Amino acid sequence: MKIVVLDGYTLNPGDLDWSELESLGALRVHERTPKDLLLDRASEAEILLTNKVVLGSEEVAQLAQLRYIGVLATGYNVVDTAAARKRGILVTNVPAYSTASVAQMVFSLLLELSQQVGHHAARVREGLWSHSPDFCFWERPLVELDALTLGIVGFGAIGRRVALLGRAFGMEVLVHTSHPEKYRGNPEGEGVRFVGLDELFAACDAVSLHCPLNEGTKGMVDARRLALMKPTSYLINTGRGALVDEGALAAALNAGGIAGAGLDVLSTEPPPASNPLLQAKNCCITPHIAWATRAARSRLMATAVANVGAFLAGKPQNVVN
Repeated sequence: MKIVVLDGYTLNPGDLDWSELESLGALRVHERTPKDLLLDRASEAEILLTNKVVLGSEEVAQLAQLRYIGVLATGYNVVDTAAARKRGILVTNVPAYSTASVAQMVFSLLLELSQQVGHHAARVREGLWSHSPDFCFWERPLVELDALTLGIVGFGAIGRRVALLGRAFGMEVLVHTSHPEKYRGNPEGEGVRFVGLDELFAACDAVSLHCPLNEGTKGMVDARRLALMKPTSYLINTGRGALVDEGALAAALNAGGIAGAGLDVLSTEPPPASNPLLQAKNCCITPHIAWATRAARSRLMATAVANVGAFLAGKPQNVVN
């Protein structure tokens, strides 16, 4: 069985091992695959693994040997699943591998905005503390999270973990989800209050986005919703960049409409230099690394290999089409 990994570098930049996957077939791993080399590299593959390389209907139609596509991520919008299904090609994903790591990043961003650790550490290195007339100094407001209100949009595995962390910090937690009835009377819904989306944006001191990207959620954080937020509030996005109208968010930050934003995702990645958020006030942006702890990538690798093994054994798992 010929196995091809199209873009293996982000999963394994050298600190993990492909040997378990190699034991399942003749393996070839490419660090990255540009579009013009895709069909050539994948032409003989029976099993194809991709993270961000797009496999649309045109590509699926031309890969005659292909029997299986494994997405090295939870989101699988890079694959035309309907086209694959028509050809009898199975598509799988890797769910829930990064829950703890992404939740950790949510609070890394929120704590950076509220406590200004990075800013003040940099000022110490620049010598400002050494020349301070006092034993301490601070240049920006320092905000205590205890008793503030955290809003969570989307209540899947990551949203639920963020809620637990928020409560551990002493925060009140409000949640918006499409199906709140699933959690009423359920232990996973204890200690949180389910509210409408506009109420959440208006009431919360911090809003964290954890909903899927679809036609209903694309651009949901627009100028109108940002105007509902308190001028002292923060927006955190570790979900999908396109959930946010980036121009509207930059305008809100620059005008002081909200106090800050912590973003691990943008609508285009890597972002063009023209993205207004790159220069916006009080905007902390990290380069899509919430998922990338070694622990999370190890789980991703293990599940991806298990998915291939299950397929070969005739008992496929984590099928999305």
